[in-house]
Amino acid sequence: MPLYLLRMPLGDDKEMAKAILVGDSIRMGYQEFVRTLCAGSMEVWGPAENGGTSRNVLAHLEEWVLERGPDLVHLNAGLHDIRREFGAPQPAVPLAEYRLNVTQILRRIKNETDCRVVWATMTPVNEKRHHETKGFDRFTDDVLRYNRAAVEVCQELGVPVDNLFEIIMDAGADGLLLPDGVHFTEEGYRLLGEAVANAICKFA
Repeated sequence: MPLYLLRMPLGDDKEMAKAILVGDSIRMGYQEFVRTLCAGSMEVWGPAENGGTSRNVLAHLEEWVLERGPDLVHLNAGLHDIRREFGAPQPAVPLAEYRLNVTQILRRIKNETDCRVVWATMTPVNEKRHHETKGFDRFTDDVLRYNRAAVEVCQELGVPVDNLFEIIMDAGADGLLLPDGVHFTEEGYRLLGEAVANAICKFA
């Protein structure tokens, strides 16, 4: 699955650049690290709410992004989309709909704003731990399929991708994941925060 990260400078505006982070509880876990690391070069904001599914991000896009006039948006969705009730034949948001939602999210940002947009891949899960501690499943195969679909959309639209999945895998996912198999230790969130800060502060 080819993933890539492009970095392009923002303009020469003297005001501090503004970045918006949109995403699920993983984003909520690394956001403060990003804000601290980008202090002085990038103003970082994210909604207090969990971004949830791609459906939910699309429904809140006006409020969270379009009305705020950011210079850059770093966003992801997927872990809530791939949620499966035990024994369910498909995830909460089918893959075809997920692809369409991601396409609409990215097209609206590109067409209705002048800001840069960066898509972040879903982080890995440990499906065994998840199954044993949560009341529903998340499967690695779904993470891979949905990430692949999102990256294909990004390639079609010329949107750079921040490969958080690969960063965590390279660092040893199981050692960074909590017993619930989806959230991260402080070390894991710090690593993610450094990766996201590296991606967005290059735009300042």
